[in-house]
Amino acid sequence: MVVHPAPGNYTGTIVNGLLYHCPDLEGIGGKLRPGIVHRLDKYTSGALVVAKTAGAHRHLSSQFKSRQVIKEYIALVYGKMTEESGRIMLPIGRHPVERKKMSTHSRKSRTAETWWRIKERFKHTTLVGITLKTGRTHQIRVHFAAVKHPIVGDTVYGGQKVWKRVGDEDDLLRSAPRQMLHAWRLGFMHPRTESMVSFEAPISQDLAQLLEALRRA
Repeated sequence: MVVHPAPGNYTGTIVNGLLYHCPDLEGIGGKLRPGIVHRLDKYTSGALVVAKTAGAHRHLSSQFKSRQVIKEYIALVYGKMTEESGRIMLPIGRHPVERKKMSTHSRKSRTAETWWRIKERFKHTTLVGITLKTGRTHQIRVHFAAVKHPIVGDTVYGGQKVWKRVGDEDDLLRSAPRQMLHAWRLGFMHPRTESMVSFEAPISQDLAQLLEALRRA
């Protein structure tokens, strides 16, 4: 689901669903994005926080802006990561030619920082845990594509173009219905109690099934 209405997606978004169930959200955070303080890319599964009051929206937005929010992801990427953990520090901006894409070779870019660690290794792929220090558009997908480890199933950033054949796992990996990226944990300060809270989203069924198939293979 797209998070909020935009050209080409004016209905069927998360915002449309939120307004149906919580009509009081109208006007909190803007007319087109009521309650929304951050986004997930379309086809990225996982945890998303929504503000239900104006005060909560201001508080959460401030935390995202000051990078106080803990954002942890899980991704299945092509190739074998040589180290056990690492950091990707590449600036991100609008792609110079394809304006709907982001790039690490933009004329106008902003700093972006992604930390990763190995969770599980497979024959042609690696499951990584990721912590975002910044929140640029498409950051994880752009960063891993830039270091030649695109996310499995990502049709925009090379997940089905760069890695055309991976032997006996080819059909299995190319059957991925979306980018295999999951927002696993979200931690932030509660707007009212000001205590740290953390929420985890169980791994989505399609990713879990693919991982199990890779283990059997």
